[in-house]
Amino acid sequence: MIRVSLKWKFIGFVAGLLVFTIAILSMLVLKGVSDDQRRQTESSLEQQTGTANLHIRQQFVTGARLEPKSFMQLQGQKLAVELGSISGMRVILYDSDGMAVGDSLPMAAKTDVSDALQPALQNKIAYITEGDTLQYLAPLQGPDGQIGVIQYEASLLAQRAFYRNILSLFVFGGLIVLVISFVLGGYYMSRQANAVGQLKKAADRIREGERLAEPVLKRKDELGDLSLGIFEMSEAIQSNLQALEGEQAKMRQALRKLQELEQQQKHFINNISHEFKTPLTSIKAYTDLLDMYEDDPTLLRDAREAISRESGRLYDLVEKVLKLAALEKYEFEHQPGPVELAALLDDISDRMKGKADKFGVSIFKQLEPVIIWADRESVIHIAINLLDNAIKYNVENGSVTVKCHVVGERAEVVFEDTGVGIPVEGRDQLFEPFYTLNKDRARQSGGSGLGLALVKQLVEKQAGTIRIEGSEGQGTMVTVTFPIYLP
Repeated sequence: MIRVSLKWKFIGFVAGLLVFTIAILSMLVLKGVSDDQRRQTESSLEQQTGTANLHIRQQFVTGARLEPKSFMQLQGQKLAVELGSISGMRVILYDSDGMAVGDSLPMAAKTDVSDALQPALQNKIAYITEGDTLQYLAPLQGPDGQIGVIQYEASLLAQRAFYRNILSLFVFGGLIVLVISFVLGGYYMSRQANAVGQLKKAADRIREGERLAEPVLKRKDELGDLSLGIFEMSEAIQSNLQALEGEQAKMRQALRKLQELEQQQKHFINNISHEFKTPLTSIKAYTDLLDMYEDDPTLLRDAREAISRESGRLYDLVEKVLKLAALEKYEFEHQPGPVELAALLDDISDRMKGKADKFGVSIFKQLEPVIIWADRESVIHIAINLLDNAIKYNVENGSVTVKCHVVGERAEVVFEDTGVGIPVEGRDQLFEPFYTLNKDRARQSGGSGLGLALVKQLVEKQAGTIRIEGSEGQGTMVTVTFPIYLP
């Protein structure tokens, strides 16, 4: 790795900060200039349009009474020349059918404005910018309503030249500021770097066993304080404190290791409790369903398969616990791989149908095929816990919708229920261990307050995210994202 001195880091930081500041200021000022130019142009053209409308209405009223279309066809060319002379711009007039009836510069090339003409015929203002020219179209109003459209051809050369001049000033000024900053920053940091270098040499001498006779720097700032501290450290080392500090470091390390082991043990107990609860929840759901529909052969077959599958999971968990205990390891193995998310969610939704029926809740699925990269057992645990919560904390005859779709390079899973919702003041604490919003309801439904805390840990272990939305009495929506598998 290339070593970069503190001096150049500081200079680079200052330069980057200056470039960023100048760039932001330039963007803001240039945007303000551009917006002001646009407002001035629009205001000027609106005034010209108002003048043109007044002039045409006067001609329409004072002349022989004609139909608006006939009036525009007869007087269009004359009016276009008069308005062009008044405004100093090229003026083209159209009748109510969009036909050109007058042009103050008939020999000049004409721009295709058909896209803007249609809105203008519907009493709207439209414009087209092409190169350094602005084509501005506005409705013409007669005594009884719109009689046509007026088109102004305005030059933007002066505005854009002014904009370029401002931009050049910012670039030139920014370069001058950068050069001056480099020079002054380099000089200042050279002095500071020399002082730091002297301190480093003093530290090297201490490391080699040499005793300092006096502080290497005598300054009234932080570097002077640091120099004095190094000198005092040298004196302390000579007094044989190094051995004592070594013993203290060993004691701190032992205490930290004990604390880590205690935390690992707590996490292990919490995790294994929930890992056992997950398959048992599914088995219990099927046994409840069998009590309700004991003569259904299809249900008997599905229940037998599910109970066999979940009992197998329990057996695997026991094996894993024994293995972890033998290894004195308090963390489940993480084995990520491709997981067909839609199929897995479909299977889990079917497993939880028994519990949903018991609570009077309907489960709906909107699943798009997607393959994610995650640990399959962890994803199963996440989905069952979130679906279980959506069922338990729902209302009678409520529903849960399980969605799965792709957003960018992430797979997004949504569990949306019609349940009791979550108060805003309690949302930030949902992922804390043992926290429950409603103690009585949690006790009735068997919740311990560990489910979401463990779900969050598992989601983050899959490089995923989780968020909870909703308000009290309005249902809850839990959104989980996982990285998509890219073979």
